[in-house]
Amino acid sequence: MSEVRPPPLRALGDFLLGPARLAAPDPRDPQRWRNRVLNNLLYYQSNYGLGLGLALLLGGYFRPLHTLLSGSAVTLVFVAFVWGAENKAPIRRFRRSCPGASLLAVLGSAYGLVSLLGGSGVFLLTVALPISMIFIHASFRLRNLKNKIENKIESIGLKRTPMGLLLEAMGQEQEAGS
Repeated sequence: MSEVRPPPLRALGDFLLGPARLAAPDPRDPQRWRNRVLNNLLYYQSNYGLGLGLALLLGGYFRPLHTLLSGSAVTLVFVAFVWGAENKAPIRRFRRSCPGASLLAVLGSAYGLVSLLGGSGVFLLTVALPISMIFIHASFRLRNLKNKIENKIESIGLKRTPMGLLLEAMGQEQEAGS
């Protein structure tokens, strides 16, 4: 297995501004929608990470304690969820069959934890909003040839990335043929 390396940032023209091909996903074909989201998450992961990092930095500037609390809560709940999925069969089945609900369960649990400690507004702006924007972009952005080639390399194991590891932890391994 090769070492884990983040891919390069994609050009702003490719990511947002250029002749981006956008189309609404077909809700009647959830498998195709899932593949589009997974492939875009892998291809644009550096751009998504930068956006999330900027949101966290902005939140950290205005409300450092609540931002740290929000990030810690998401991390704690995510680690607990992954541990539970690795050790408990019902959670593993849920993680694999309902990835969207799994993500909502992690974010909802983290939100509940943060709300108890008084940082719900910061959580919504620094964690939930950027993750929602990432999901919307990944859902609407159509794949290009370069995207497909990069994802093939990732799926056959020649290259490992942080998003690939995160998706594996969420039970969303990419099939080599998709």
